[in-house]
Amino acid sequence: MINNQTRTIVLAAGKGTRMKSEQAKVMHELFFAPMLHHVLAALAPLELLPETVVVTGHQAETVEGSLAGFPVAFARQAEQLGTAHAVLAARRFLDSFAGTVLILCGDTPLIRSSTIRKMLDIHHRSGAGLTVMTTSMTDPSNYGRIVSDTAGAILRIVEEKDASPEEKAIREINAGIYCVEAPFLIRGLSRIDDKNRQREFYLTDLIAVAREQGEAVTRFFCPDPLEVLGVNSRVELAEANSQLQQRRNRQLMTEGVTIFSPETVAIAPEASVGMDTVITGPVTVSGTSIIGAGCRIGPQVVIRACRLEDGVTVEPFSLLSKCTIPAGQNVAAGTMELG
Repeated sequence: MINNQTRTIVLAAGKGTRMKSEQAKVMHELFFAPMLHHVLAALAPLELLPETVVVTGHQAETVEGSLAGFPVAFARQAEQLGTAHAVLAARRFLDSFAGTVLILCGDTPLIRSSTIRKMLDIHHRSGAGLTVMTTSMTDPSNYGRIVSDTAGAILRIVEEKDASPEEKAIREINAGIYCVEAPFLIRGLSRIDDKNRQREFYLTDLIAVAREQGEAVTRFFCPDPLEVLGVNSRVELAEANSQLQQRRNRQLMTEGVTIFSPETVAIAPEASVGMDTVITGPVTVSGTSIIGAGCRIGPQVVIRACRLEDGVTVEPFSLLSKCTIPAGQNVAAGTMELG
């Protein structure tokens, strides 16, 4: 059972060279917000310890500035020397802490609150010192492989650049999300070295350390590999954006909203749409827009931070911004900003 003795660390220090960008990777936007914000939004309902520790490094000031208003604390990783080194940057938050540490990366915007909750529940029930989230991928390229024994117990995680051809053929991969008991985490981090091709301190080596020290290691298998997609390229950024858009539209449709061509409709998470409203894409609704019941929207409509009362019709090719439309009104085609 989740309790307030779980501290969360989000790793957000990397540059993300495969993004081909000067911008910090976690600041790349998808579905109305930087990807790091989506990770923090998934943590919000879990009622963990109040402050999430965000480890920053590349463009730290920009990343930290974007989180004004979030219940977070920061730890700086001055040099990016690997994921274990990043966790060590947050050590001051762990030295007097004896509970569970949840560690995840800031580039996994598709992770669901419910999945994290299940993992934490399993970890606490198992009594393990370490639980690692895994999944299976048809193409596991660029992910660490889970090496198990004949009984299925995890032996170690091998990063792709250090993997043998046989290990590269393994499809079970490390999702980069861990539950670790704090006393073991502090001990284990001190045993990790940088004897690998990248000359980095890998957090994944904690599994081998746990086995050496007799700590129980368990896995939490996530059945949906898309949920743990690490966004490392513009292609993956677009894929993650599409997944969040689909989730949002499915939610609205189950609540009684009709959406035609949902692949072309983007409605911000903080916006609301009333029952029996019909939306025909392409449509974008952003900000804290409120669309009442029984409205008809689109196509080719953009709505920014507006309030539409019940029964409003917005004709195609309309742009509405910071306005209120009374109930039953018809907004003519071609209407531009009303704010």
